[in-house]
Amino acid sequence: MTTTPTHRPGPLGRLAGVAFRHRRRVLIGWAAALAVAAGLVAAFGGDYEVDYSSPGSDSQQAQRLLTDRFPAQAGEPVDVVVRSDAPVTDPSVRAEVGALLDELRTLPHVTAVDDPYTAPGGLAPDGRTLTARLNLGVDAPENMPVEDTERLLAAADAASRPGLDVVMGGDTIRIAESGEFGGELVGLVAAAVILLVTFGTVVAAGLPIGVAVAGLAVSSTLAGLVAAVMEVPDWAPILASLLGIALGIDYVLLMVTRFREWRSAGLAPERAAVATLDTAGRAVMVAGGTVMISMFGLFAMGLSFMRGAAVVTMVAVLVVMAAAATLFPALLGFFGHRIERWRLPIGRRRAAVTVAEGGHLAPSRAWLRWSRLIERRNVLAVVLGGGLMLALAAPFLGTRFGFPDAGNDPAEHSARQAYDLLADGFGAGANGPLLLVAELPDAGDADVLPALGEAVAAASGVAAVLPPVVTEAGDAALLTVLPSTGPQDAATEDLVHVLRDEVLPGAAVDVHVGGVTAAAIDVNESMADGLPLLIGGVVTVSMVLLLVSFRSIVVMLTAAVMNLLSVAAAYGVVALVLDGGWVGRLIGVETETPMPAYVPVVMFAVLFGLSMDYEVFLISRMRESWLRTRDNARAIVDGLAGTGRVITAAAAIMVTVFAALVPNPDVVLKSLGVGMAAAILIDATIVRMLLVPAVMHVLGRANWWSPRWLDRRMPQLYVEGRPELFLPATTEREREPAGAA
Repeated sequence: MTTTPTHRPGPLGRLAGVAFRHRRRVLIGWAAALAVAAGLVAAFGGDYEVDYSSPGSDSQQAQRLLTDRFPAQAGEPVDVVVRSDAPVTDPSVRAEVGALLDELRTLPHVTAVDDPYTAPGGLAPDGRTLTARLNLGVDAPENMPVEDTERLLAAADAASRPGLDVVMGGDTIRIAESGEFGGELVGLVAAAVILLVTFGTVVAAGLPIGVAVAGLAVSSTLAGLVAAVMEVPDWAPILASLLGIALGIDYVLLMVTRFREWRSAGLAPERAAVATLDTAGRAVMVAGGTVMISMFGLFAMGLSFMRGAAVVTMVAVLVVMAAAATLFPALLGFFGHRIERWRLPIGRRRAAVTVAEGGHLAPSRAWLRWSRLIERRNVLAVVLGGGLMLALAAPFLGTRFGFPDAGNDPAEHSARQAYDLLADGFGAGANGPLLLVAELPDAGDADVLPALGEAVAAASGVAAVLPPVVTEAGDAALLTVLPSTGPQDAATEDLVHVLRDEVLPGAAVDVHVGGVTAAAIDVNESMADGLPLLIGGVVTVSMVLLLVSFRSIVVMLTAAVMNLLSVAAAYGVVALVLDGGWVGRLIGVETETPMPAYVPVVMFAVLFGLSMDYEVFLISRMRESWLRTRDNARAIVDGLAGTGRVITAAAAIMVTVFAALVPNPDVVLKSLGVGMAAAILIDATIVRMLLVPAVMHVLGRANWWSPRWLDRRMPQLYVEGRPELFLPATTEREREPAGAA
């Protein structure tokens, strides 16, 4: 007969006990939290509106002047592009174009429509293409009702005929054509299948899904409250939802595994729930803390929309951590004693559960063999793993930063067709004009505009300069510059710098370079400047957390290096996909596409935290064995064999959840999905299952070294908990090493 030693659990264990005993109240509390959050959002929720400009940049100053002095130019535009087989000045074509524009003026939200026959730059040099600017009475393209945008597209379709093509372009059109994609549901279904295969029982597989769905419901609702107090981009709630689902399932997957181990060791359901939170729960809290630290790093970018994205994601992580600490033990109160019930056929074929030393389930023979193989071939594993990681990261060296535009959309989209027609008729630069806004504070300043236009037109890379437009008050002027290259071309970026640094400083008035293309260049440069600060700050704080958690200088350093390798390899995969070759075409990237600078920024913040999750899960189990045996080789083998199945299952879930973004028509979300899915796959296979254990075998006992003076001054966190304090008294046979089992 076994007995359980008396042990007072830590705060997490005590919280688990309370939640287990008062499980109905906990469920009611979570339902009430969801209702309150929904009510607050209904009353005070905000819209996902952001300013993507870089604070203090030249393009931001230009935009402010446009808004103040040229409100019509600052509004949300739609380009109406007409291509005719006959000259566009033909009376019949002109009559059809006039009828179309008159109809468009009557549609909702349309505030103005230019006459292409009188507006500067309306007629293309080829004589068969024209463009008319249509202004919408919305302050952001996301705020235009999709059904009203579809009425615009329907009018263009009705006006088209053989020999006359009418298409529309602009961000508003692109948003309507991209549609909506529910990646969260796809990720949940895939995760459920993986959990069923992993655990073999419906109850064990259902607990992670239940906690993740509850966390998703609350956190996605709270995103609207965050949007009410700060700028939140429309892609941030999608990213936060997927991250919340993935983390919720991963964390509870780890704890369900540990709960089953405690039950197999002979603990009653409540005691097993307490022991689970007091051991695996600690690792979950540390892992969640690293994700929070990573997201805090986005504040270093100095961009308001990055802060909004960080806060929404941090809310999702906090809700997941709260659900893991309270809702999970409450659900164990209902289903813990049935954890092995409703076993699937795949589960019936498994051997009986065996408990090894430390209260863990004995590792499978396959994972044990893999652990021993890494032990024997550690140097070869380091060389092969490191070489593969560097090869994956190599494509990132040739990355071209920029913002994808309509030229990267599917060929059947109206926005893409408008983009191509403008480029064919007016030149590549027509899709990314530069808006030069000149301040004219004194009377007579407008006299300098002809000379200014000539100086700008003489600059290399300028295709045309449209006649200046002066406000009625005469206090500002607008010059539209058409580059000779497209908005994604490096030469266009060079032109912006030439105008700012060489041409405009010699003007007699202050001139600012704005427009979508110039703003994108400024944002990319701002992020590139802030990326080293983000990486340095997040890595430093995470290293300190690892040092305190595992009390080892070597573990801290190797973890940081491995995580950086994972992120670099993921960057390389994204760069390869965006190159537009056969790899890109597999997921719908048909053309060479620049990488938005905020993609690697967001990827780093998310992936570094997730990589630390797997590091904590793996190293905590290794250190637990090391403290018990003081045998480095055995600790590595035990840790890898004991967590291999959990980490690979968790990674598979993460990969499927993030891969759900890949079918999304938005190339930015698509690239984020590819990058994060690839990073998790690389991290959980090459890094955690190969490189980390191999490097630790090479380093030997040095893995666990730290200076005595530092060890004395660090707090003792017991990330791995004190599992020996929960174990019942066991026989010597039950204390055989995990390898013997």
